[in-house]
Amino acid sequence: MRRGGGGFGAAPHSTSSSTDGRPYHGNPCLTMHQPWASLLVHGIKRVEGRSWPTPITGRLWIHAASKVPDPDTIKAMEDFYREIYAVDGITHINFPQHYPVSRLLGCVEVVGCLRSQELVCWEHVPQSVRLEGLTEFCWLCENPQKLVVPFEMRGYQGVYNLERRIHDGAVRGLTPVQGPLPVKFPLPDPRDRFSLRPGSLTFDASKSALQKSPTVTAAIAGARAAATQFSKKDQNATSSETRADSNSSNDNPSSIVQGTPAYLQNQNQPSTFRSSAAYSQNPDAEPRRSPRSLDHEASNRLVTVALRELKQLSVSERGGQPVGRS
Repeated sequence: MRRGGGGFGAAPHSTSSSTDGRPYHGNPCLTMHQPWASLLVHGIKRVEGRSWPTPITGRLWIHAASKVPDPDTIKAMEDFYREIYAVDGITHINFPQHYPVSRLLGCVEVVGCLRSQELVCWEHVPQSVRLEGLTEFCWLCENPQKLVVPFEMRGYQGVYNLERRIHDGAVRGLTPVQGPLPVKFPLPDPRDRFSLRPGSLTFDASKSALQKSPTVTAAIAGARAAATQFSKKDQNATSSETRADSNSSNDNPSSIVQGTPAYLQNQNQPSTFRSSAAYSQNPDAEPRRSPRSLDHEASNRLVTVALRELKQLSVSERGGQPVGRS
């Protein structure tokens, strides 16, 4: 029996719970960079990587940040998902045709959170899901839904409340999404819908370690290289833009999620979780920090080198047939 009290049939403003089981009266939303945001809402990405554990379970709205993704970043992430899905026999993926920015895209259901070392050794989920465990904390996402018409709006750092007027319009425009390989994450304790939390799994790492092919290894390297494009300079600019938007508008979000994973705390101004841990799979909240001497152009070269390596490996392993966009 699947968990309740956070499903899509719940009443407005009671669709999520804090990780200690208490109800969360709000509509939590997370702003993410593209292409990660669309990949999550389209059901291709099933694990949202963060350097901090999820503070809620249940419905989480997904908003795309204002930074326009460059083609190399999109290609690196699409190649990453092609390779890891191929491990489970999925050879065709319908990637989004567009990656819109500054838009509310849809929502997913967060059903739990694990540490990376737990997820990569979890034999009860597909191997492609285990290969998504590239960050310290892995938010486990199910039931993606997208907006037929994405809403234009500004975002904030961290997890924040979606404004009531936006939520009431968006909830009527959702449509279910069928990903390439949907997954239902099994609960360690079926009696406890909050049992998927860091430290909840027992495993033998020596028996559960994944064997990665050269093409999968190269695809992971390409995904990590793509994340380095979000330098400290970009993040400072984004933070300044966010503060400017907040100060110039009278419509503040109703509350902001901040603090520890055990509870939620309402705030009047946008805020974010603080952590120094590296962030690789989705660099929105706590990105992998590039050295000061590594500018945007140098980061793009990293992506290009990784993509070239992946293409060469793919050609050699697949009888001279290069991997193309689907």
